[in-house]
Amino acid sequence: MILSPQHEELARTVSRCAHVPTFHAQEVMLIQCSICGWLYFTAWSLSFYPQPILNFQRRSTKGFLPDFPLLNLVGFSCYTISTGVFLYSPVVRGQYASRHALSPEPTVRFNDFAFGVHAWIWCVVVYSQFWPRLWGWDYGKGVKRHAGSLTLGILAGCLLGVAITIAFVASSGKGSDQGGNAWAWLDVIYAIQYVKLVLTVWKYVPQVVANYKRKSTMGWSIVQQLLDFSGGALSLLQLLIDSAMQADWSGLTGNPVKLGLANISLLFDIIFITQHYVLYGPVDEKGVRDEDANVIDVDHGRERESLLPHTNRPT
Repeated sequence: MILSPQHEELARTVSRCAHVPTFHAQEVMLIQCSICGWLYFTAWSLSFYPQPILNFQRRSTKGFLPDFPLLNLVGFSCYTISTGVFLYSPVVRGQYASRHALSPEPTVRFNDFAFGVHAWIWCVVVYSQFWPRLWGWDYGKGVKRHAGSLTLGILAGCLLGVAITIAFVASSGKGSDQGGNAWAWLDVIYAIQYVKLVLTVWKYVPQVVANYKRKSTMGWSIVQQLLDFSGGALSLLQLLIDSAMQADWSGLTGNPVKLGLANISLLFDIIFITQHYVLYGPVDEKGVRDEDANVIDVDHGRERESLLPHTNRPT
C-alpha cells in the first residue's frame, strides 16, 4: 500500500505521540531532570576548587601545565556565551525552534548558565596562578608558564573559525530570520559551541602526555577528576531525560556541546584516574616534588608505588 506524503506525515506524528510519556511520567522525569541538573552543577562546580587549592598549598604550579587553564578560560567563555544566548535571546531561540520543530525548546537550563559563569571565574583564578608574583610565590625551577605552540595554534584556528562564521552571517543579511536554512546567528552560537568542544578535547592532551613522560601525576589534582567524572555522568543523564521527555532524540544533536562535553570529560577522567591510581601510583598532593633530586622521600609519603609495576621510573 502506497501512502500519500500527507498520510506519511500523519503516521509519523501518530507514532511519535504514541511514545510521548504520560503527564504523570513527565512530572516525575521533570523532577529527575532538575535533580540531575543541580547535582552535576554541584559536582562540576566543586571540581574547580581542588586544583587552585593544591597550587596554593604547594605555592607552585609545578607539574601542572598552563595549556589546560588557558583553554579552559577560553572554552568556558564560549560555554557561558552560548548557554546565555540560548536562554535569553528570542532571536536565537526562534531560529532553534524553526530548525527543530519536533523539539523546539533548547535543552539548556539555567543551571548550565550558572555553572558556566562560576567555572569562568575559577578559570581566571587558576590561570592567574601562573604569575607567581600575584600570589606572593617564588619563581620555582622547572615550572612551565607558557602554553605550547600547538595549543596556541589550535586556539587561534578556533577563534578564526568563529570570526569567519560571523562574517558569513553578517554578509547574508538574514542573520535574524526565524526560518529557512540561510546563515543565521544560531550558526554563530553553534560555532562557538564547537570551539568549546575542540578546546575540551585538546586541553587534556598535553597534561596526559606530561604525566606519561614523568611517570607521575604530581601537581595535577586527582580530586578534580573524580568530581568531573561524576558531573559528566550526571550531565549525560540529564540530557537523556530531557530528550525522553520530548520523545525526540534529536534533542541530543540539537545540543552537541553538552553531549560532547559529557562524553569527552568521562573519557579523559578515566585516563587520569588510571594514571594516578593504576599506572604511576598516588602522590602526596601537598608536597612539591624535586625533579632534580635522586631520592624519593618515602618517610613523608611523597610518592607511593603504583598498582602495576613498571621499570625505569624517574625519581
